[in-house]
Amino acid sequence: MMSGPEISRMPKHGKKYIAALEGTSDIPRSAGDAVALVKTLAPAKFDETVELHVSTSADPRHAEQQIREVAPLPHGTGKQTRVVVFAEGETARAAEAAGADFVADDELIAKIEEGWTEFDVSLATPDQMGKIGRLGRYLGRKGLMPNPRTGTVVQPDDIADAIEDMKKGRVEIRLDRDAIIHVLVGKVSFSDEHLLENLESVVDTIVRAKPSGLKGQLVKSATLASTMGPPVKLVIDETGGTES
Repeated sequence: MMSGPEISRMPKHGKKYIAALEGTSDIPRSAGDAVALVKTLAPAKFDETVELHVSTSADPRHAEQQIREVAPLPHGTGKQTRVVVFAEGETARAAEAAGADFVADDELIAKIEEGWTEFDVSLATPDQMGKIGRLGRYLGRKGLMPNPRTGTVVQPDDIADAIEDMKKGRVEIRLDRDAIIHVLVGKVSFSDEHLLENLESVVDTIVRAKPSGLKGQLVKSATLASTMGPPVKLVIDETGGTES
């Protein structure tokens, strides 16, 4: 039995959350059913974010079992993506023409060193990495540093396509210290079809990212939930992604 202090530390949920919780069950659902239910159970008046939470059997203490990938969202994140590009000369001009929100010069780099990070993703051409390496201490911990592994270090000829891809929307997939992946897949206001397609893209990326040395299943359990709503258990078939 829990003592008084333990009970007081338990999270308190409002009537809307409790009412929504009654609409869920412990039965894992197909992706289509989970998306529809999560939207129905979202209790807030604002446009809640829909997030996927995946508990994995990977061990983040071992480098070979780390997971860090990027998944495209066919229908975006539900917000504008601000892109900064580190490039010079003709490539910088091409970036501006392709819709980059900021093209970094020495002044902007100095501004970043002072703490400015009002952008969502950064791209860089390979020749700029030596120049901006010192920004890793400011951008690395926020996941904003260009990195070949996340597809944000791109060749000059690919800069326009990369900007277009970033503007469409994508999310980073990585393990937390408890071997859980937390990743957004859209907004409650999205249509069921658009949320489902975003979700399938994320799940496919997670399944493909299974470390080669990991035995057995990568996914232990998965839930889908809106910002303020209760979690809905989701079926993930590692041989074919989600069950629609």
